[in-house]
Amino acid sequence: MRILIRVFSIMLLSLLFSTAAFAHQLSTGYITLNSNNTAQYSGNWEINVADLEHVIALDLDQNANITWSEIKAKRDSINAFIKNNLIAEQNEQTCALTVNNNYQLSEHFNQPYLVLPVSFSCLTNNEITLKYSAFFQDDANHKVIVNVNNIARVFSINEPSQTFNTKQSSYLDTFTEYVYQGVLHIWIGIDHILFLIALLLTCVLTRDKNTWQPISSKKHIIKHTAWIVTAFTLAHSITLTATALDLISLNTRWVELIIAISVLFAALNNVWPVVLRLGWLTFAFGLLHGMGFASVLGELGLSSNYQLMSILAFNLGVEIGQLSILLVALPLLIAFRKTAWYVKWLMPAGSIGIAVVALNWSIERF
Repeated sequence: MRILIRVFSIMLLSLLFSTAAFAHQLSTGYITLNSNNTAQYSGNWEINVADLEHVIALDLDQNANITWSEIKAKRDSINAFIKNNLIAEQNEQTCALTVNNNYQLSEHFNQPYLVLPVSFSCLTNNEITLKYSAFFQDDANHKVIVNVNNIARVFSINEPSQTFNTKQSSYLDTFTEYVYQGVLHIWIGIDHILFLIALLLTCVLTRDKNTWQPISSKKHIIKHTAWIVTAFTLAHSITLTATALDLISLNTRWVELIIAISVLFAALNNVWPVVLRLGWLTFAFGLLHGMGFASVLGELGLSSNYQLMSILAFNLGVEIGQLSILLVALPLLIAFRKTAWYVKWLMPAGSIGIAVVALNWSIERF
């Protein structure tokens, strides 16, 4: 039992200490290309300015403030970086890459991004293979979301090269890809994970005489946890679908801020309980988390052939990822619940740690 407690404690602490600059603000790039049934693939590569600064010294005066003139001064270096790290091939022939100097700025999750217009001249409009190698050497967790003719993929250090069949993709291929992206998002969406863990920490406890006491019945714990998780699932499924279909729309910045606040409240509520019946509150916060999921789905883009199915598959992937976390965490919490160390130290310390991380996110996103 003590070994299990130590393992769980190490896992929780590792998760907390790895979140200082995470949540949705992971190192992520975006590439969008369209051929319009021609052999010319044109679009944009959007790079986080902070990521680009790691490989190209943009801050020439070293005042921690990168200006537009400093970016333009490094245009040749940026163009060379693009050509060295993004390659398109077709029939084992390299497509000619052109970089348009008409740079622009955009924003993702409150982070500044440089928009770089690019185009590839290939032989035909048949399938192409993209090879991507940027930033992996500096950050093994870096990802780039690539959308070619509405076919979305995620490139990582383990998958730096992928082939896009630009003809109509099959139902099964599209379904599998969006389920995978949903699972991937919940696993890298640290704010969603910490919100879920904050809720789970007290699902094995009950409040009696102003103190937390272990729930003796495992059946009651499972029933209580199922209600909390179902409320969260139902809520974020509603808003994920509605937002993806453009039925509702809220400013992403405020959605991300309220998500951070929801994590903060859930964690602090464990230590200083204000709300003991968390079902409806979890449902309310879940509505906002669903909009957060939808923003990621929006970055991926919906399949042009199977839009509704893409939304449902992505949502299913989120649920699978969430269930995998639950299946690991809940048995451990059930095993720990009757130990005085868990009630007096691990649950409060874990909750406070989550609260500190969430407070930092809230300040950053305000």
